[in-house]
Amino acid sequence: MAASDLVVAFTGASGSLYGLRLVEVLLRAGRNVHLTITPAAVEVLEAETDSTVRLASQEFDANALLGSSAAKLDLARLHYHHFRDFRAGIASGSFLTGGMVICPCSLGTLAAVAHGVSENLIHRAADVHLKERRKLVLVPRETPLGLIALKNMVAVTEAGAVVLPAMPAFYTRPRSLADMVDFVVGRVCDQLGVEHELSRRWGEEPNPQPPP
Repeated sequence: MAASDLVVAFTGASGSLYGLRLVEVLLRAGRNVHLTITPAAVEVLEAETDSTVRLASQEFDANALLGSSAAKLDLARLHYHHFRDFRAGIASGSFLTGGMVICPCSLGTLAAVAHGVSENLIHRAADVHLKERRKLVLVPRETPLGLIALKNMVAVTEAGAVVLPAMPAFYTRPRSLADMVDFVVGRVCDQLGVEHELSRRWGEEPNPQPPP
């Protein structure tokens, strides 16, 4: 347990690729990742990727979640916690972390965090990060946004969280879906203080375009 440990949660919003890539990048950076996933997130994962995930702790398989990239990662740094396990260290402020990211963050999860409703481990861990004044990053992927969601975003921001919508940029000249995913993941890493070279920053020279 160390302040360099990071918490990552997947919830039931579209954008599974962001969460999967984030876990991969954090593991490659040598960070310990504490991962928790909701049942709704599992349904989205199955709809958006080839991943089939079992949530029971004894059945969870990181290889099934991360696919072909798993072989290149130090999976000993990945610590899975069932979303109902309030005995997990991340449910307590005494468990030191360097921050938490909910990616993707459903609007239901956003509402629970905004109003302090700790119905599962993700809600509780988020509440812990707010009360301990640690970095909490929420990555919603929804459009359009209704008034309730906007008010909840204001509430969590006032409480100390960072709302980082999954909005890829185009000044980076993305050439693939992976490039667009990397831009968002890179912005999350910036918030966590994790160094990366996932995308070109504003002011840097663009990569030359491939010949037609």
